[in-house]
Amino acid sequence: MQRPASLATLLGFRRPALPASLSRSLSCAQDVLRRTPLYDFHLAHGGRMVAFAGWSLPVQYRDSHVDSHLHTRRHCSLFDVSHMLQTKIFGCDRVKLMESLVVGDIAELKPNQGTLSLFTNEAGGILDDLIVTNTSEGYLYVVSNAGCWDKDLALMQDKVRELQSRGSDVSLEVVDNALLALQGPAAAQVLQAGVAEDLKKLPFMTSAVMEVFGVSGCRVTRCGYTGEDGVEVCQISVPVAGAVHVAMALLQNPEVKLAGLAARDSLRLEAGLCLYGNDIDEHTTPVEGSLSWTLGKRRRVTMDFPGATVIVPQLKGKVERRRVGLMCEGAPMRAHSLILCTEGTVIGTVTSGCPSPCLKKNVAMGYVPSKYSRPGTQLLVEVRRKQQMAIVSKMPFVPTNYYALK
Repeated sequence: MQRPASLATLLGFRRPALPASLSRSLSCAQDVLRRTPLYDFHLAHGGRMVAFAGWSLPVQYRDSHVDSHLHTRRHCSLFDVSHMLQTKIFGCDRVKLMESLVVGDIAELKPNQGTLSLFTNEAGGILDDLIVTNTSEGYLYVVSNAGCWDKDLALMQDKVRELQSRGSDVSLEVVDNALLALQGPAAAQVLQAGVAEDLKKLPFMTSAVMEVFGVSGCRVTRCGYTGEDGVEVCQISVPVAGAVHVAMALLQNPEVKLAGLAARDSLRLEAGLCLYGNDIDEHTTPVEGSLSWTLGKRRRVTMDFPGATVIVPQLKGKVERRRVGLMCEGAPMRAHSLILCTEGTVIGTVTSGCPSPCLKKNVAMGYVPSKYSRPGTQLLVEVRRKQQMAIVSKMPFVPTNYYALK
């Protein structure tokens, strides 16, 4: 049986390094790592397994990281994201519970509509980012990060108990099933062959339960972490064989290839999407993280979410720092690279960085004082103890292709 390897063992010293933001999250194999329902499937298809957030997951397959990345942009790729925490919130007070924890307007969500939101603390810091979907089946479907599994689950469970003690009707259930992400411009066309529903009627951030390649009870959500059109398919109440069956059926189409953590990280960085623990954390507010758009308009007025007294005033005032995009040529910027003003004073640090396979330039995110955050501002970054020019750039670096109804 193949054991998960460390990143250094996997790649060797002569192979190109993976995105530094991913490298920080990967660790050497431990005695006990959780496995997704597709673990054996990954091994059979040449998956190079690594330890990630307590799980054994493929970092890449037989194709190179760059080839996998570009295939996703041009065709579509299948990712196993079953390590994500999936929960259902039931009861008449389910919206009350969720809005006591997040910044978004959950009450305004239409049936089967979802939104990206943020768990925040009383200091205004981001505890995690998550997607909340208001299902037509009478519960909220929540997907949050595997790296915050214990913290997020405890946060929600504690709030459930608190509200229940006050007589509220609310409960929580962990969904222990596979989650597959099919991402790329050909994703909808590929999946359409396996479903009866018209996917043209399923716009970005909406979902529906349907049969997928003969497997019933699958929740299909039009979303993803790459900036491309795509779907995430949750297997609801089906055996492990169901997840493997769906994956195998998708791979029958020549447009589809398997992709791992390495491509997922560089794709999300090109799309300007945050990685929790790198680009946002408990010491970052939504405004500092350039995520003000996640704050519901009604919630800004009622100011009834954790940290509102810190976050809402920042919307109208000035914050000391902001997350920005950076581009440069030469050596690639990596997490922890220093950002300097042109006079040579250190003003910030890079949080994520990698060479962009699509742009053939180096892209990164980092935090700088607000006065340096305007696109086009020239800065310096220190890479390998050498300073080089960098330009503050708009994000996403590569245009997104989310699907909207026409």
